[in-house]
This record gives sequence, structure tokens and C-alpha cells, in this order.
Amino acid sequence: MRLGGPLFQNSSDPDSWIGALRERRYRAAYCPVQHMDDGIDDYMQAAHNADIVIAEVGVWNNPLNRDEQARRKAIDDCQQRLALADALGALCCVNISGSRGNMWNAPDPDNLTDETFDLIVETVRTIIDAVKPTQTFYTLETMPWLYPDSADSYEKLLRAIDRKQFGVHFDPANLVNSPDRYYHNDVLIREFVSRLGPHIKSCHARDVVLTAGHLPLHLDECRPGQGYLNYRVFLLELQRVNPEMPLMLEHFTHEEDYTLAADYIRKVALDVAVPL
Repeated sequence: MRLGGPLFQNSSDPDSWIGALRERRYRAAYCPVQHMDDGIDDYMQAAHNADIVIAEVGVWNNPLNRDEQARRKAIDDCQQRLALADALGALCCVNISGSRGNMWNAPDPDNLTDETFDLIVETVRTIIDAVKPTQTFYTLETMPWLYPDSADSYEKLLRAIDRKQFGVHFDPANLVNSPDRYYHNDVLIREFVSRLGPHIKSCHARDVVLTAGHLPLHLDECRPGQGYLNYRVFLLELQRVNPEMPLMLEHFTHEEDYTLAADYIRKVALDVAVPL
């Protein structure tokens, strides 16, 4: 498996980028550039020479925006980022499916409807068909209140979208949206990987904690090792599917949190004999 995460050190050129990755003992990286003309050939060569995998190019916008002009702009940005991912040879381009709410990733009563499911299918096809990627995959991050919100809905999207370059992104912390899923997240992880494993291109590494004293329910994101996510099962299942699977740390504010998170994951990996 390949651990990766954001960089706090100078990484403004290929050599410093590789140096920063090596300093943190990362074997996978987030996209190091923003545009096609940012010297992508040099970054690709540097990654190849250092045995670094560019795991994902993020988009993070709302292709389901109710404002049609904003929606078209978001789709255009998705297409540009997918084209960049393909040119870089990144494993995937990842975004959320989008929200019908008043924020790009907001809960909304219309998010989990048949109409929105159909709109996601149409939108993803539009993005992939415009770019026609050959090296990378367009993927959707799993979310608690947006499709795909389960192995079941992701399987349905794979069948409905019906595009070879549509893949799966796995963030189990985002699938934990109930006490049952929280306390049985080992079952959730095994089911997701069993059903979708060959399609998974990249994964996020976070954790989740159910906080007492907050009613009716309060789940918080936290650093790996501070929550209830079963990392032993997570690592073993990913290793079984793909020993080179990227596992990307995200969402922490301080560099120290990334260090502690990486240390925890490396310790679990050592305990279960999963090479990082």
C-alpha cells in the first residue's frame, strides 16, 4: 500500500516536491500542479524516477448546482481537472457528486432522490465523454448525505453511468452516518471492498468519533487512531484488493496531525503485516 498526504514543505518544483515526499516517507502524492502548462512532464518524470504514484486530482465543486450557469461552470472545471489527471497519469480525478442544497456539499432533501440520481448519471457521462480519458478515471467520493452513500448506491451508479473510465473512490469515514454503521464499520468496510474492490482507485484516511451527550446524534471527524474506524480491517481489505492502493491523509490543520496520523497507520500496518 502507498501512504500519502498534503505537504507543508516547499514543493514548488519537481525536485523539492520529491524531497518533501521522501522526507515524510510518502509513496503516493496529491496532484502537484494546477494547470496543463505547469511543467507536468517534469513532474511525471520525477514521480516515475522516485517511484511515486500521483493518486488523485481533486475538483471539489458542485456539478448539481441549481443555478444552471454555475452548474455549467462546475462541469467545465471537472472536465479540465479530468484532462489534467489524464495528462499526468494520475490514478483518478475525484469530486463529490454534488448537492441540490445551498452549499456545494450541503445536505438537502432532494439529494437522495431518483431525480438527482439520474442527474448524477447524466452529469458524470457528460464529464467523461467530453474528455475521453485513457489513463485515469473519474470518481465520486462517498458522502454521508449525497450519492454515493453506500456500496449499494455506488454499484447502481457504476451500472447506470456505464463508462469504462468511471471508477470508485473510497472514504469509509464518510459512510459512517448512523450508530449501526459506526459500531459495525468493519462490516461496512468489508462489504464495500467485496462489492467494489476492483474499481477502487484511491482512498482517504480519516477517522470518526461518536460523541456522547449530544442528541439526537453527533459524529465528528478526527485523526486516524482517535476514533472508532477499524484500521486493521481497512488496511487488510485494501491490501487484499491492491497492494499498491493509495491511502491519502486529509483534512487536518497542522503538520503534527499528519505526522501522528501517519505514525498510527504505519503502526497498524506493521501489526497486520501490510507493507507501506
